[in-house]
Amino acid sequence: MMKKIILILLILGIALTNTFAQEEEGSQPVYAFNSGILIDAQTSYIPDAKTLEFIIQHKFGSLENGKSDLWGIYAPGSNIRLGLNYVLVKNLQIGAGITKKNMYTDLSAKWTALQQTTKNMPISLTLYGNVAIDGRDAETLGTGKVVDTKGETLPTSIGFNERLAYFSELIVSRKFCDYFSLQAGVSFTHYNMVAWDYDHDVVGIHVNGKIKFSPQGSLIFNYDQPLKIDKVSELTNWDTHAKENVSIGVEFFTYTHAFQIYVGTADGIIPQDMMMNNNKDWTDKGLAFGFTITRLWMF
Repeated sequence: MMKKIILILLILGIALTNTFAQEEEGSQPVYAFNSGILIDAQTSYIPDAKTLEFIIQHKFGSLENGKSDLWGIYAPGSNIRLGLNYVLVKNLQIGAGITKKNMYTDLSAKWTALQQTTKNMPISLTLYGNVAIDGRDAETLGTGKVVDTKGETLPTSIGFNERLAYFSELIVSRKFCDYFSLQAGVSFTHYNMVAWDYDHDVVGIHVNGKIKFSPQGSLIFNYDQPLKIDKVSELTNWDTHAKENVSIGVEFFTYTHAFQIYVGTADGIIPQDMMMNNNKDWTDKGLAFGFTITRLWMF
């Protein structure tokens, strides 16, 4: 299923690229977003070729204890990711990162197949995918390999393949005016190994946007919804189905920096973890502050 979806997305991107390859003379690219990450979601933005991007993503603990732990800033349960992205050629970026939760190591690629322009192209179309490796000790990963029938697990033997989880997304974005940009996406998540009462596969939808209130400041928002699809799910009920991720915050941007501070519901950072494992909701026990910082170097 995952291989078929990825192949379809690639074919679609290549076909659309060939269709709209010819740009009108004088047409200029239009960028809906100033950073490749909006809160914890990928955007359609890719910097210029030979640009190195350093990313710091941090989520604090829950707000539930209020001022006693400074609304989660000093609370346990924080999560952090450090990442590096490099733009090999125009519109093609590769990256790697490490995350505290589950000791994930992730490798990613992002390609803008279509770029919005001032004349003939009204949208940008971007493909993003990654693979994450769970780096925890085998003893913390559960009882072993999970069979498709949800029966008894096989003897504990955690190989490298069982540690892999995948995420792919098709992103469509548009800058409607100088003050408003919006993007939407559809994604597919796959974990090679899950607990017996979890799915291996999840399809999700995503909506992200920003509203500028000053030359360098914007209100930003993010919504991720794992879908309940019977034909994809292995579950007999939806008790362990992940909850939606809802975040809202502000971004301050300069030519080489972006700083975002927000409050949201997911404690995960990499997208497959949020789409598969988020059990937080829009209450004081689920909400937490977070920030994202990006820094660009041009070579």
